Amino acid sequence: MTPSPVWHPFTQHGLGEDIPLIARGQGAVLHGADGRTWIDAISSWWVTTHGHAHPRIMAAIREQSEKLDQIIFAGWTHEPAETLARGLIEITPGPLTRVFFSDSGSTAVEVALKMALGFWHNREKGGHGEQRHKIIVMEHSYHGDTIGAMSVGARGVFNRPYAPLLFDVTAIPFPAAGGEQATFDALDAACRDHAAAFIVEPLVLGAGGMLMYSADVLAEMAAICAAHDVLFIADEVMTGWGRTGTMLACEQAGVIPDILCLSKGLTGGAVPLAVTLAGEEIFMAHWSDDRADCFFHSSSYTANPIACAAANANLAIWREEPVQARIDALAALQTEQLAAIASHPLVAGTRQCGTIAAFDIVADSQGYLSSWSVHLAGFGKAHGVLIRPLGNTVYVMPPYCTTPGQLQTIYAVVREGLEAAGR
Repeated sequence: MTPSPVWHPFTQHGLGEDIPLIARGQGAVLHGADGRTWIDAISSWWVTTHGHAHPRIMAAIREQSEKLDQIIFAGWTHEPAETLARGLIEITPGPLTRVFFSDSGSTAVEVALKMALGFWHNREKGGHGEQRHKIIVMEHSYHGDTIGAMSVGARGVFNRPYAPLLFDVTAIPFPAAGGEQATFDALDAACRDHAAAFIVEPLVLGAGGMLMYSADVLAEMAAICAAHDVLFIADEVMTGWGRTGTMLACEQAGVIPDILCLSKGLTGGAVPLAVTLAGEEIFMAHWSDDRADCFFHSSSYTANPIACAAANANLAIWREEPVQARIDALAALQTEQLAAIASHPLVAGTRQCGTIAAFDIVADSQGYLSSWSVHLAGFGKAHGVLIRPLGNTVYVMPPYCTTPGQLQTIYAVVREGLEAAGR
């Protein structure tokens, strides 16, 4: 067979890893073209919420594809986008009244950063405020792989080759247990330095190692920003859509962000779509009879009608099906399985937030480049489980339709993989 010409993301092809050809997905299971099957333990990179090929979402995609496939969104609109925007405003906090469409988590963050900087630029231009440029970020954060998103993420192996392109930010320490005050003090000092915005992953830092902190900490950070008139940007690309136990992670802290980024589970994980929601004040800062003050951002597929139809079907599932009950049941199962594996001699730092469970492998401290990620991912492929550790951090984040038996199999394979490496 001729070698594939495909260049895969986050894949070192020089390692010669097995790259299965997936023919179809159903629920929590992926079916290979060669007859093999895998339980999707990571929701196919955190996007699949209700399960693969959910009937209602697939039906919405089929129906919309026969009506309108694509239309320029600059100065034009369509029903699926209008319906979706209104539906999102209904389920998000009241002050978030404007919905800007894009196509991925990274671009949702780029939009948020440009909104924040445009807000301060236009206010200063109109004589209503000062010019602010500085963005505050959290240590170990990750917000995507485009230039702006990399700039506000942790500097390291992800972005080292592109350092000359990244802009400077102010980083505050991660609020590790017992060190929360240091985080608050650093954030307060950074806000006093006339910062434009603070961007953060609420409750869980995903690619940074599934690091978790409390809702009280999130609430205090939002309060510090509010006290200094610094915009608070919540990157809920991963944490949104129930992953942390509630629709939005910010709900658990009673926090209403100035700008909110959503993607991944927005369409149930079926097709790419993202939104950045903002309050009226940020929208009005760009409202003018001067064309030079408009918000200059778009992509060719902004608010693609088929993607919006999928997202509307997802909202209908949340409204009409017992999604929260499924999340609660899965979270309880995760608690049981995590407790059972916690006693393993290679396991430390077990932690959970909603349906997200994680632990660290104590035998390795090489971070993202740990060989454990390659070993366990390969072991999972060979034993029917899609799992992709973050270096020496193992996490399980399956679709909400995952059964008790499937979750038990996931943890059994993880345990067997740990033991196989130790032999």
